[in-house]
Amino acid sequence: MCGIAGILETNASSGIDRETVRRMTDFIMHRGPDDGGEWTDPEAGIGLAQRRLAIIDLSPAGHQPMISHSGRYVIVFNGEMYNFRELRQRLDSETNIEWRGHSDTEVLLAAIERWGVKAALQASVGMFALALWDRKERRLFLARDRVGEKPLYYGRIGRRFAFASELKAFRALPSWKPEIDRGALALLMRHNYVPAPYSIYKGVQKLLPGCLLTLSSPASEPQVEPYWSAREAAEQGRDRPFEGSPQEAVTELEALLRQSLNGQMMADVPLGAFLSGGVDSSTVVALMQSMSSQPVRTFTIGFQQTSYNEADHAKQVAQHLGTDHTELYVSEKETMDVIPNLPEIYCEPFADSSQIPTYLVSRLARQRVTVSLSGDAGDELFSGYTRYSVTDAFWNRLSRIPGPLRSAIAGLATLPAPAFYDRLVGPLMPLMPEQFRFNRFGDKVHKGAELLSLRTPNDVYRRLCSHWADPSQIVVGSEEPATMLTGLEGLPSLQGNVERMMYLDLKSYLPDDILVKVDRAAMAVSLETRVPLLDHRLVEFAFSLPLSVLRAEGTTKWPLRQILYKYVPKALIERPKMGFGVPIGDWLRGALRDWAEDLLSERRLQADGILRPEPIRHAWSEHLSGRRDNQYLLWDVLMFQAWRDKQRECWPAMAA
Repeated sequence: MCGIAGILETNASSGIDRETVRRMTDFIMHRGPDDGGEWTDPEAGIGLAQRRLAIIDLSPAGHQPMISHSGRYVIVFNGEMYNFRELRQRLDSETNIEWRGHSDTEVLLAAIERWGVKAALQASVGMFALALWDRKERRLFLARDRVGEKPLYYGRIGRRFAFASELKAFRALPSWKPEIDRGALALLMRHNYVPAPYSIYKGVQKLLPGCLLTLSSPASEPQVEPYWSAREAAEQGRDRPFEGSPQEAVTELEALLRQSLNGQMMADVPLGAFLSGGVDSSTVVALMQSMSSQPVRTFTIGFQQTSYNEADHAKQVAQHLGTDHTELYVSEKETMDVIPNLPEIYCEPFADSSQIPTYLVSRLARQRVTVSLSGDAGDELFSGYTRYSVTDAFWNRLSRIPGPLRSAIAGLATLPAPAFYDRLVGPLMPLMPEQFRFNRFGDKVHKGAELLSLRTPNDVYRRLCSHWADPSQIVVGSEEPATMLTGLEGLPSLQGNVERMMYLDLKSYLPDDILVKVDRAAMAVSLETRVPLLDHRLVEFAFSLPLSVLRAEGTTKWPLRQILYKYVPKALIERPKMGFGVPIGDWLRGALRDWAEDLLSERRLQADGILRPEPIRHAWSEHLSGRRDNQYLLWDVLMFQAWRDKQRECWPAMAA
């Protein structure tokens, strides 16, 4: 695991400043504290640099930047190739190679020399972001893993083409004058993250997952093409669905997950896993323990607030499996102490509040291991989110009502304030079935009314996944750009609404929220994280499973549950789904109120000229009074404001 960076000068005659290249990786040293290196070719105007967190082959033979055996290619590589041993055996059968060490990077370079860049990537199984310089053709390649576990930013900075694992590396470039992209900021206000290919800065993009970028000459436009397509995988799954029985699907899934774990449990350093006690992480840990001769190290964070605490569940699962379990209960103060560090941990504004416990559990794990596996992606691949069935059922009923009538009903429903509905139904709540006992019933009525006027199931899903419903009214001078949810890329023709929502989450919410959250939180403490469920062979298999299998017996993630129940009693797992969160809403009315008031002050917002004060102050007032729970809307704004303060400290250009 590493951090990479580099520059290619448009005018090669000006040479290359090796010190600038080195300083780029100095800003991301937390991603690789064990080693660092730079390689430059002044004649070509190219410089590559890397910071290394040594995981495989701890010897100097794994040092980067690494030059291929022929001398033609130079690479900086961030990530892991889990099948590098199989690729090495294949290469040995085809040609004679005098290997210098046993690193996966050396194997990848040899594969590129033998098969070409695209074919080598397609043969790989792993998570990565890389830059490759072809010294013969003077071409630069950038590539990112299939689902987007590892980040990679790129853009033209003055007369340079630059790239890096994190945006903060661009601070080293003397010509860098960062300018906030207000369209990207509008997306942050809608989603709580900036979706790829956008970044918070104009002129800088994220390379999309599964893509290969080629820069044929310093002044040319980069060409981006997929070497793996989630859309094609989804369509192949639709055209060639799994034809076996549900139990045969479970058997096949377990075999694929074991295959994935066989590669991901390899490391020359201590390795463990996050354990929440939920289905996904428990399944991963159960299989890890069944494949290990020693107790697997597992880690959990606990909170005193019972509604946010999963530590007891995780402890029971760990005891049953016999893992070497570590849990840490953190106080409210210890949790909130993380907040001032968030703008530096996340190189662009990011407002998923589960970033806080994710950082805490990463910090805990790093005390004992260098690598930790997680159960992320189970919900997206195996239909685990409640919102899928809720949206589908809502749309099936809504679509039967004529559009004009829906609009009229929506208008009438929003005439009374949310508090009116709360007072009206409050006394009846204890008498209702548990699944209908909603807090802030009035908020839900208003949100439901908004949905009535929407025209397509994609519109409904986008609104359900939105924080600020109309970010252009929040961000001054913004025009919201297209995303996966609004036609940036054509959607595959899938059978139903649920399948489309799962696909959209795999393409955007998973890589741009979940994987960003985990990568930055873990890398801030120099911890490598791996996601066994994102082995692309497993992803492709998941696409082939019909919804009737994924939601068999009236439950979610049915195949994963059947694997888990072989190792853990059902009684330890079956309980209402609990998010990995913290009580931000309560904190904003309490201990964080003064901090938030400063960032949300009308004077400050007016002076900055980026966010409109009126709707933000209104949302803040509603939240403080308890009339509405606006924690998600407010956290988006607060994380941007806090991030911007941090950038002003770092860059004079941003302050200006």
